[in-house]
Order: sequence, then C-alpha cells, then structure tokens
Amino acid sequence: MEQLSAGKKLDRAFEKLGEKKTLSFELDLDTDAATLKALDAKSKPAPGDEMPDEAAELLSGAKITLTMESKKPLADSGEKDLVGMAMKISNPDGDLAEYRMFGDDVYLRADVDTIGKLTGSPVPSADDLPPEAGAFKDVLSGKWVKFDTKEMEKAGFGGEDGEDSPAPAPSLDAKTQKKLVKSLREVVAREVDLKTADGDGDTEHVTATAPFRTLLTKLLGEIRPLAKDLPPGMDLPTDKDLKDAPNANVTADFTLKNGELSEVNVDLAKLAETAKVKKLGLVLRMTDGTKPTVPAGAKELDLKEIMQGLFSGPGMTEDDFGDEGFGDEDF
Repeated sequence: MEQLSAGKKLDRAFEKLGEKKTLSFELDLDTDAATLKALDAKSKPAPGDEMPDEAAELLSGAKITLTMESKKPLADSGEKDLVGMAMKISNPDGDLAEYRMFGDDVYLRADVDTIGKLTGSPVPSADDLPPEAGAFKDVLSGKWVKFDTKEMEKAGFGGEDGEDSPAPAPSLDAKTQKKLVKSLREVVAREVDLKTADGDGDTEHVTATAPFRTLLTKLLGEIRPLAKDLPPGMDLPTDKDLKDAPNANVTADFTLKNGELSEVNVDLAKLAETAKVKKLGLVLRMTDGTKPTVPAGAKELDLKEIMQGLFSGPGMTEDDFGDEGFGDEDF
C-alpha cells in the first residue's frame, strides 16, 4: 500500500503544479569544482581540452531560474497562452545572463566580461567597437537589449513567410501526449521503488530509487516510436548508445509541503563510478514565482544593421548589401 500511497501523493503534487498560472523553477548543480574536474579527468579529454578551473568554478556555483506566466493553468497551456517567460543564469557573485520573452519581443542582457574570464575566452571591450555597432555595444556593456522575433525573420535571421519558409515544427497532439504520459507513468510504476517519510512540520518526503540505465532505457523505449513527431534536432539515444551508462541506483528525494511539490533533490554520486567525488546532485526548487516584467530602457537590437556596420567594406551602401537572409547561407 505504501507504493500506491507514495505514487498517489506524487501524482497529486504534480497536478497542483499544473493548476498554477505562474510558476518558478530554480535548478542548482549541487557539487564542487574539484568533483567536476575529477569527472572531466575520468572522461580522458585530449591534451588541451581539459576543463579549465574557471569553468569548473562557474558550473559548480551556477543556478538557473525559469519563471513562466500563462493565461491558463500551466497544465492546459500552449505556446500562445504564455504571457511572459524569464530565464536567468547566476552564480554567487551575481547574474551572468538573463532572457525574457513577451509575445514577439525578446529581451537579453549578459555579463559578457565575467563570462569571458570564467571560460577563458575574453571578449572585446564595448569601447573597441565602431559607432556603427549601435546597440551591440550595450550587449558588451551588460545592458538590456531587445529584438522583435518577427522583424528578425523578415531580416533573414529566421524563417520567412512564403513558399520557401520552413514547415512548422512537429508537435505531439493532445491525445498522443496523454498516451505518452500514461506509458511513462507505467514504466515508473514498474521500475521505480517509492517510499514515504515524514519531514519537519508540514513537510513529508517521497523517495524514488531506480537503476539509472534500466530506467532510462525503458523510458526512451516508450518515447522512441513518437520520435518523428518531436521537434527537429531531438535525436534520441539508442539502446546501444546507453549500454555503457552506469546502472547504479539513483535516488530522487521529493519534498512535499502541504501536499505541494517544493523541492526535488537527485543524488547522482553513484553515477561517477571510479571518479573521486565529494557530492554530485541536482536540486530543483519550485515556488509560485513573481510575474516576469518588461525591462526598462532596453535598446532595440537590429542584427542586420549591426552586420552591415561591422562587416561591410568601405563605400558599400545598403543597396550593395542587399536583402539576402543571413540564415540562408551554408557555413
């Protein structure tokens, strides 16, 4: 009965998430730089391709926050129902990059100087760019910039209307989605050992334990027949690709507060096998979140204008530059 009880508690917790119209997720890699360097060494990178110390520090302290707001409950929402979305990457020293989307408008900002130093790939100073760079200087200065996705498409940085425009991306219809979710739930029910435990105050825990390679192989087996309906670029690994994946047990700890899912902690340390790791996990936190807001003072980023200013030769005019789409060339 405990298995059924734990499963029902998780189902209800996820259903409550789907009933919300605004929700925030925070993903945190629970590890340290030494562990990441040990895992990198275990993969035997080619000389010169080893993970830089700065990159290990960046990844070990990074957090990703995603907030969504919809007109409808999120479980019933489609792309057109989203009012706004925001994603932020940060570390203990501050925000590294942020992205917000409202309708066709996208807003971006990034601390490119810090990212360049941490990754070992310094970027030029905004002062080194010519005046024609326009709002691109704001990008290098860490200020908010914006662009209209429709205008970008017209400028040739995306699909355009007409007979040459790409076909709409494949997507699963509602009936197929429900069938897939049912199949995945059945796999989880068969392969995952669920247990419940009391927490502090109004919290309780549901732990889920399963052999990693077996569970992943079974789940992908259910998804693979629908691969043709998935978005382009989502190539699923084959069973042969997974044969060398560790099959150690992985445990996920779901924290429920008043029946609502508030945190998921996944312990991945056993997947490191022979690599020396202190701790290796993923932590996902859920909150009601705050509604994403439009940043003030963002400059319009015209990529076509920037490309003209940065790469046109002396004496070239807009007529010489033409209206060809950058995205149409094969590089």
